[in-house]
Formats: sequence, structure tokens, C-alpha cells
Amino acid sequence: VQLQASGGGSVQAGGSLRLSCVVSGGRPANYNMGWLRQAPGKEREVVAVIRRSGSATFYANSAKGRFIISRENMKNAVYLQMNSLEPEDTGVYYCVADQGLWNRVTVPSEYDIWGQGTQVTVSS
Repeated sequence: VQLQASGGGSVQAGGSLRLSCVVSGGRPANYNMGWLRQAPGKEREVVAVIRRSGSATFYANSAKGRFIISRENMKNAVYLQMNSLEPEDTGVYYCVADQGLWNRVTVPSEYDIWGQGTQVTVSS
């Protein structure tokens, strides 16, 4: 399975971005899909995850109320709509996939399939 992320960029605080991830070489419905952020000087953080069927989602506290994760399995795609962006959201965002248990989706090391990352920069 390969993941191709896109949609990053530079915005001012309060702005929005939509990240997209296209899945190839596998069946997306077999995977929990998510977005993981690597910010400068910080540990990797699982920002948002959506369950295989789309029936459940997880958001980091920093993303709740501002980010929305969604998926379209028929289009082999996962999205992260990011609103009200803050400078603290700056980092490289990776699309990730995992076939493991839902109760482990908050652990960055659980993900064994990663995309190439897309840079998000939010200026104040």
C-alpha cells in the first residue's frame, strides 16, 4: 500500500487548509486511516484518525472542534479539513494507515504505512 499526501501550504492564523491522501496498491477499507503531525522540536502526534468503515473518529485535543477527518473508500481517499489554523499547527503532516486495533490508534508507533508528508506552515 502506498499513500500520497497533498494539500499543505502556508496560511495565516485563522485560515484553512484541506489535506488529501490517495491510497494505492491496497483496499482502503481494510485500514484505519489517519494524519500524524511532526512539529519542530516536538514529538510526533496523532492528530486525527478515522475507522475502516468511517463509523468512528479520533481527534487529538489540539484538533477537536477545528479539524475534520473524512474518507471516501470508493475514491481511495482520506481528507483532513483544517479550520481556524494556529501557529501551533505548523509541522509536517503524514498520512498514515494501520490494520491494527482501534484502541491503539493514538500511538504513533502503531502505524506501519506512511505517506511522504506535506508541510503546513501557519504564520501569526
